Amino acid sequence: MARLLEGKVIVVTGAGAGVGKEIALEAARQGARVVVNDLGVNIDGSGGSAGPAQQAVDEIRAAGGEAVASTDSVAEWKSAQRIVGMALDMYGRIDGLVNNAGNLRDIIFHKMPEEDFDAVVAVHLKGSFNMARAAAPHFKTEESGAYVHMTSTSGLIGNFGQANYCSAKMGVVGLSKAIALDMERFNVRSNCIAPFAFTRMVNTIPTDTPEGLARMKVNQRLEAAKIAPFTCALLTDAAKGVTGQIFGVRNNEIYLFSQPRPIRTAHRGEGWTVEACLEVAIPMMQPSFYPLDKSRDVFSWDPV
Repeated sequence: MARLLEGKVIVVTGAGAGVGKEIALEAARQGARVVVNDLGVNIDGSGGSAGPAQQAVDEIRAAGGEAVASTDSVAEWKSAQRIVGMALDMYGRIDGLVNNAGNLRDIIFHKMPEEDFDAVVAVHLKGSFNMARAAAPHFKTEESGAYVHMTSTSGLIGNFGQANYCSAKMGVVGLSKAIALDMERFNVRSNCIAPFAFTRMVNTIPTDTPEGLARMKVNQRLEAAKIAPFTCALLTDAAKGVTGQIFGVRNNEIYLFSQPRPIRTAHRGEGWTVEACLEVAIPMMQPSFYPLDKSRDVFSWDPV
């Protein structure tokens, strides 16, 4: 069977466990040489160990693949440059980047300290920028390249106690769209995936209510390995025409999210007053749908 990433060099951040590790393993199975980046930190970003990244590399090599471990942080400009530099030093090029690294510091908004907001945005959003920017000149030179960024339904839909995470993940969507527009002239594409999978991040969701327990039971059936094939497909040359999109992967389902578009307009020839807005425009602009019953609709409300 043909290996669809043969000869390519792929960098995967947050690849020491969970979704990132499965993507790295699948990329290697498809013939890619992989830079496995992971700090080996706790879920809140504290601590650090070379173990997880090296273990993933060992698995890839044991299966006959090529990989190297990186423990640099995506949250810092210089260290992100070193991650991409490792791909160039070891393999001479970079063809794809999967921005998967993440952390969590969940707390209800009115109690969230500044440092918890900054720490999550630094990894998810600034880290995605740092990594994408480090790869961009090389993609431009090669006139090819693929970015896959991990967003989340927490950003696309919303979730309790995750103002920092929701903000970062929605920011990743905007970043990806901007990259897709700016880099299109160089045949570089950029897409997002909102993954549904049971990982250590999802395992932190509270289960102290019947609804929370029900969600967790569903989450535990969502396999991290199921995210890898579609991610790797987006990195192949066969997907070179796909860019600026937001996808979702949940077990055996792959779906395309809609793009934000105006759905209703109101025009008043003589212009609007506050009173006219309240009388006409505001009633017309009421949502055509309402948040779904969280006790029943696990699909829409699972943060990933």
